[in-house]
Amino acid sequence: MNLPEYKNIRIRLAQNGRHEVLDILRHRFVALTPEEWVRQHFVNYLVNYKGYPVALMANEVELTVGEKKLRCDSVMFDRYKRPRIIMEYKAESVPITNKVLTQIATYNMLLHVDYLFISNGITHLCLHYSHERGKWEFLEDIPDYKSIDAPIYSSTK
Repeated sequence: MNLPEYKNIRIRLAQNGRHEVLDILRHRFVALTPEEWVRQHFVNYLVNYKGYPVALMANEVELTVGEKKLRCDSVMFDRYKRPRIIMEYKAESVPITNKVLTQIATYNMLLHVDYLFISNGITHLCLHYSHERGKWEFLEDIPDYKSIDAPIYSSTK
């Protein structure tokens, strides 16, 4: 994986014989799937290397469009509980394609965030909505929390 080592990851064998990992955002053990492995490592990276506060992040955030239920892998909120970042994870074996970009863009039609993070553990994409230019731009790296901890502009996207 192309993420720092997660030194204190907690894994256990469940009664059903499958492995589970402690999700530090949901405060419980969850099934250890390949996508969950990426999620836990990426969240660890954001919290321990980029300074993102655990208290402002959530996993498996449900969205509703009419009768349809969607689920964002992770969302980071600002101090006023407004969504700021949507995160989408894929297993290492799943390439990041236009289909994945369309998936996260669909979530953003409901949440209207300024940042989109996508990772399969190897490739990480970060998009930022530039209010000055009125368009989405790819960033070279995932920004530190301090650099994005600013008020949201009021605009329509």
